[in-house]
Amino acid sequence: MVAAIEINDLRKHYGDVTALDGVSLTVPEGSFFGLLGPNGAGKTTFINVLVGLVRKSGGEARVFGHDVTDDYREARNCIGLAPQEFNVDRFFPIREVLEHKAGYHGIPAGEARERADEVLKQVGIYEKRDTRFDWLSGGMKRRFLIARALVTDPDLLILDEPTAGVDVQLRHDLWDLITDLNEGGTTILLTTHYIEEAERLCDEVAILDSGNVVTVATPDELMDRGTDRITVTFRDPIQSAPSIAAGNGQVEAVDVQDGHLVVSASRGGLVAPELVRELDAAGYEIVDLDVSRTSLEEVFVEMTRTESAVTDGGQP
Repeated sequence: MVAAIEINDLRKHYGDVTALDGVSLTVPEGSFFGLLGPNGAGKTTFINVLVGLVRKSGGEARVFGHDVTDDYREARNCIGLAPQEFNVDRFFPIREVLEHKAGYHGIPAGEARERADEVLKQVGIYEKRDTRFDWLSGGMKRRFLIARALVTDPDLLILDEPTAGVDVQLRHDLWDLITDLNEGGTTILLTTHYIEEAERLCDEVAILDSGNVVTVATPDELMDRGTDRITVTFRDPIQSAPSIAAGNGQVEAVDVQDGHLVVSASRGGLVAPELVRELDAAGYEIVDLDVSRTSLEEVFVEMTRTESAVTDGGQP
């Protein structure tokens, strides 16, 4: 099977500024892949190289086996891009904008109109088909950008901050839409600052920082690297922390807060049963136990902070 995206030692320099510093990455066909990173990490440059808006300084980048430079047209025809910015012709009704977009990709006029109507229905704004882009609400504009990306029936859909600035209900509607697209076989590359979005949607994520890939893993694997919090409530509040042997080295701290035992441990869900058995054997009467798992956002912040400190010579 050909990978949807295959990147090897990708580099991009803007004068003395390095935006991508030897990025290597593979995105499997049919996956829902997240690209996370702080501002300035290189995410936009990475996307712009894929779609041909930026010429790479070195390395290789392929989309479904097509080199993004040597086979530009073939690679670009595989991609639908919904950018963060509203870069839309504002003087035509949105259905005409979609027809023009399809035409740029060699789709005949009759088929282009059919596709335009289809994707407008798909994103839920068909009734606005004769409306100019400027007259749409903010949420409808986001939907339209996805419709424009879909009108060429791409194999790879790139979503750059697709839910930036939208309300909670629309965010969930867009999540449902892109999940359906992925389940239908479309490979999705998502960039987002809403880490919850990546945690909920992505099969796998890459964390990019200072032009480098820090790690590639599933959200669960990344959260396993963080520290969970186990809170134990006893029938009689305790004053001092007992000695804890559970966890096989995974316990990082033991504390007492308001009569509760608080244990910080990696992979807390696995530590908790052993902790309960140990406390029960010691005669403690447990009435409640809560495991608060570290979030992907917390792991992300810690990993990018550490990486940036190394890159900046240890400065905070």
